[in-house]
Amino acid sequence: MHPDALSLDAISLLLIWTAIVIYALAFVAYGADLAKRSQLSLERQDAARELVGVGSGSAGRGTVLNGAPQDAAPAEKPRLVMGRIGTSLTVLGFLFHLAGTVLRGVAAGRVPWSNMYEFAMTGTLLITAVYLGVLFWRDLRFLGTFMIGLVTVLMGGATLYHVDVVPLMDPLKSIWLVVHVFVASLATAFLALGFGLSVLQLLQARRERIAVEETEPKRSFLRTLPSSEALEGLAYRFAIIGFIFWTFTLIAGSIWAQDAWGRYWGFDTKEVWTFIIWVLYAGYIHARATRGWRGTRSAWLSIVGFVAVIFNFTIVNMFFEGLHAYSGLS
Repeated sequence: MHPDALSLDAISLLLIWTAIVIYALAFVAYGADLAKRSQLSLERQDAARELVGVGSGSAGRGTVLNGAPQDAAPAEKPRLVMGRIGTSLTVLGFLFHLAGTVLRGVAAGRVPWSNMYEFAMTGTLLITAVYLGVLFWRDLRFLGTFMIGLVTVLMGGATLYHVDVVPLMDPLKSIWLVVHVFVASLATAFLALGFGLSVLQLLQARRERIAVEETEPKRSFLRTLPSSEALEGLAYRFAIIGFIFWTFTLIAGSIWAQDAWGRYWGFDTKEVWTFIIWVLYAGYIHARATRGWRGTRSAWLSIVGFVAVIFNFTIVNMFFEGLHAYSGLS
């Protein structure tokens, strides 16, 4: 091992803890953003009721159609400053996270994802990268609380079980370590976005069901979010992308198993759970596309699928024996 490896690993760990702190601050900022959205939803309802009253009781103020004044000035787009602060902090945390991950790889002299700690470090890095990348396509900052909260918890939990750099086990000395694990991490990132959107979909659908029964306006950040149907569509898109990568993960894992152990499939615990996850998401995509499973049932399938991903990463790695026992924990 290189004489500077331990010092580089120590610096890497410091950078990772710094990233965790920054992500925690971003989580707080995103939470404040949701609180502001709740306040805005109440103010908008009050303003709408006042405009309806003015439009129905004053001549020359404009006509009212379906309960809304037609010549009312469009509402100014609110400036959600805390959401922007949360995103800026997320970018800063990502840079520290990236630096810590790269230094871990330099210290180890290989790709930094050969054990549970390293996989968590790299996997959460990709979740953050995909989330930030998606923001260039669509404003999903309302999802920041869920995504950055998940990243912070996973990173914090994994870092508490930090393991020193050790040489690779023989079965891991393969190009498939680079391909298979990276693609699995990328799949997890997209499935995580689908999971967050599905949770919001369930909350939004519940709000929409009880909205007609409300007699007084109530604060809810959900009023400023897309409809449950739109959230479901977004979750479905991300799930399809994640499923494609997960399919490649399953295939690449089988090829790697043939190279390492002389068989494509051996009903190892990790192999079985990877296949279970594939079946869950295949069922989700198929049911929604061909059986008309929309709404709550669709969201729950997406959530159960991602819970299985987390179970595979945590419980299976830590407590189940098998050929894939590479958690690095003693």
